[in-house]
Amino acid sequence: MKQILVINGPNLNLLGKRELEIYGTTSLEEIEKKSKEFSKNIKLNIDFKQSNEEAKIISWIHLCVDNKYDGLLINAGAYTHTSIAIMDALKAMKNIPIIEVHLSNIHQREEFRKKSYISGVANGVIFGFGEYSYILAIMAIENLLKKNNG
Repeated sequence: MKQILVINGPNLNLLGKRELEIYGTTSLEEIEKKSKEFSKNIKLNIDFKQSNEEAKIISWIHLCVDNKYDGLLINAGAYTHTSIAIMDALKAMKNIPIIEVHLSNIHQREEFRKKSYISGVANGVIFGFGEYSYILAIMAIENLLKKNNG
């Protein structure tokens, strides 16, 4: 089974409790459960992680650099718009697909959210579909892995 790392950044542990009008009522634990169920059906193994600490997120990305994972989905939260360090870590990944994920439509939000340091490094970006953004991202990474493996 292909191994996929899903990294969630700061404040995503508060999903279902904060800014419900933007992020909805679904918790990150529920998104993880649905993502893992969907992934099993398409023969992908998902390792779901969340941290409010930039250094921990970078260390997890380094696991992909060391080929411990076949693909990466990342919702870096606010670090999307601020972290050159996360972008640099992602640049070190070779031949491993990266999908950037966001629950909300970042282009309908504050101006600063429209700039992503991750988008330029990622194979694709999925946003604006709430919790379903994760399922769409899993489908996208599955497609990229199939394409890369012929």
